[in-house]
Amino acid sequence: MILTVTLNAALDLTYRVPHLVPHSSHRVREVTERPGGKGLNVARVLGALGFRTTVTGFAGGETGRTLRALLAADGDRGSGESGEGRGVGKGAGPGRGAGNAGGAGTGGGAGTGGGAGTDGGSAAVTDALVEVAGPTRRTVGVVDESTGDTTQLNEPGPHISPEEWEGFLTAYRGLLEQGVEVVALCGSLPPGVPVGAYATLVREARTAGVPVLLDTSGEPLRRGLAARPDLVKPNADELAGITGTAEPLRAARAAQRRGARAVAASLGADGMLLVTQDGAWSAAVPERLAGNPTGAGDSAVAGLLSGLAEDLPWPERLARAVALSAATVRAPVAGEFDEQTYARMLPSVRVRGAETP
Repeated sequence: MILTVTLNAALDLTYRVPHLVPHSSHRVREVTERPGGKGLNVARVLGALGFRTTVTGFAGGETGRTLRALLAADGDRGSGESGEGRGVGKGAGPGRGAGNAGGAGTGGGAGTGGGAGTDGGSAAVTDALVEVAGPTRRTVGVVDESTGDTTQLNEPGPHISPEEWEGFLTAYRGLLEQGVEVVALCGSLPPGVPVGAYATLVREARTAGVPVLLDTSGEPLRRGLAARPDLVKPNADELAGITGTAEPLRAARAAQRRGARAVAASLGADGMLLVTQDGAWSAAVPERLAGNPTGAGDSAVAGLLSGLAEDLPWPERLARAVALSAATVRAPVAGEFDEQTYARMLPSVRVRGAETP
């Protein structure tokens, strides 16, 4: 089981309009309502890949109830389509364990998973969110269909009391004892949660012997590094912000010196840089894809997590992350990816050794 933590979950609303014009009234062409927050997006991608995933964090109020109902509906669809299979193809498509029609794979993918196949390649996501008094936040994304650009509005989240935080820590420790293969700590902190919260959660995972990935920014990331997470996944700006170094490879090495065992830095359209104790690599897809980049970083996290769970070589984890990130640009909302684009991109990802500056 993979565990994702989203302390500041959200009910994501996406509005699509033909043209977004400031200071004017608009007729919305399409409305999408989804469970949101980085860890929930990661979990949905993992579920689509066939990985059994549990989500935890906070949920409260009417928006929290709606979020959980939508998550349950997604789970019902996943459980109706999938078995215990897992695995993602190394070739042109999903491989054994997560492939279509009994796990045979599509497009010639050799596969890396060893599970029984799934019928449709998806697996249910389990809800282990912790209820709190305050209402779950909403995020509103307005997509301009004429340009593909998205304007994002994010609420701050509910205030978490000290008692609610302690209750979450108890629940988190219990989940870590339930056969978790890897845990991802994702996103911003809601008001009231200590700024060192992720450092605490990293240490708890390490005590339980569970590998941990940290995907946050600013001071929570800076403090989290000192707890020695197995992998951090900032973007280039976030990495520069905590290290004071703009050059990505130097900044990644600096983050390692501060405690991270490995660093995967998103470089936008230029792909991703991965720096580990065993070496450094960069990877990119051979073409730039038009579309909505919202959630692309979350899909990259899903690719890295799946590779960690399967103990793949680092370059293969990187290739999977980059291909999933690119395929997400072609999907309408975060937490989804275009399967055909992923199948086409995965074998064409260019992974190269990165020179030490």
